[in-house]
Amino acid sequence: MFMAFENILVVCVGNICRSPMAEALLKQRFPEKNIDSAGVGALVGHGADPAAIKIMEQQNIDITNHVAKQIDENLALKADLIFTMSDSQNKWIEERWPFCRGKTFKLGHWNDKDIADPYKHELSAFQTAYYDIIEGLDEWQQKLV
Repeated sequence: MFMAFENILVVCVGNICRSPMAEALLKQRFPEKNIDSAGVGALVGHGADPAAIKIMEQQNIDITNHVAKQIDENLALKADLIFTMSDSQNKWIEERWPFCRGKTFKLGHWNDKDIADPYKHELSAFQTAYYDIIEGLDEWQQKLV
């Protein structure tokens, strides 16, 4: 049976760099889906990193209203699909909530790529993360339609 992915959760560490960018890009591609983001070690209450905001502004996407939050069991339960940035984040989530096995995947799953954390790095690191996110989304695109 084909599973429809209506509720997608994107996870990184702080929920201020990679996952807000990926969340916004997914919302742009799939406006009819429920897309959210969170962190495994979220900087709760913080806005998106200024460099992430700048990268997204260049794509005419506004993430200035993003507020970081911590992943919890309710968010994990609600999600049909959880995207992470690395194998270690998959492991972290699946160890806490075994029911997430089989619905938790790296965004770079299809090319076995981790998306490096640009936090506290120069703008070029954010650009690299952005391109890696786009590449991962392109790989998932047909599977999410």
